Amino acid sequence: MAKITPLFSSSKGNSYYIQGNSSAILIDAGRNLKQIELAMSANGLSMSRVGAVFVTHEHSDHISALKVLLKRYDIPLYASRGTLEYLADNDKVPAGARLNVIEDSAEICDFRVQRVETSHDAAEPCGYLITTPDGRRASIVTDTGYLTQDAKKAISRSHLAVVESNHDVDMLKGGMYPYILKKRILSDSGHLSNDACSEALPDFVGAGLTRIILGHLSEENNTPHLALNAAIDTLSRAGMVADSDYIIDVAPVATEGRSMVF
Repeated sequence: MAKITPLFSSSKGNSYYIQGNSSAILIDAGRNLKQIELAMSANGLSMSRVGAVFVTHEHSDHISALKVLLKRYDIPLYASRGTLEYLADNDKVPAGARLNVIEDSAEICDFRVQRVETSHDAAEPCGYLITTPDGRRASIVTDTGYLTQDAKKAISRSHLAVVESNHDVDMLKGGMYPYILKKRILSDSGHLSNDACSEALPDFVGAGLTRIILGHLSEENNTPHLALNAAIDTLSRAGMVADSDYIIDVAPVATEGRSMVF
């Protein structure tokens, strides 16, 4: 049985625990280590099962715990070359850490993890398409200004996808953020809006995606209600029925015991 547990998901921190029958991998480590360990414990999970950590990019809400985590646990780290170079050059990983460049894909603990191209203002950002030991596929695509063709292909092949639904455009434009930050978020190297996310979902569900987790919601420029409504309304207009054709949820800011089997 394959299962994903969003430990954290927001601009404050992001981390996802994906488990197969006897092993697991961690995608990002964007809170401090104590918080991540407590979140795991609250869900009956353990770092002892984690065979590798995969990082999407070097922004602090994705790597805050990384240096301490890798120092305390002998776990290999995988990321793009650009991300690893940034982490090493900026003292974000401990000396002697087991760093591994993922050019295309990697196999570890019977998981196959493929790198997925994203578009974000980072050194060399990416998402991931994970195939679990029992052949189930999950993709994680957040922190991207638009869905690249590579990302669309990965999500279309997945049984479950974490897709960014970061902001409501009207809330962002009318909000308190400075203009330069609004421009960054709305750009092609920023973050995916509710509208951009929801418009893509019918094609994915039509291709076989049955589990959707909306991720990386802004606490200032979005609400779970708005994100869910945008997705469900768009899917409904395409003739797709929630809890029949697909199951959808929002990744919580901090874990609330909401795992999803896929």
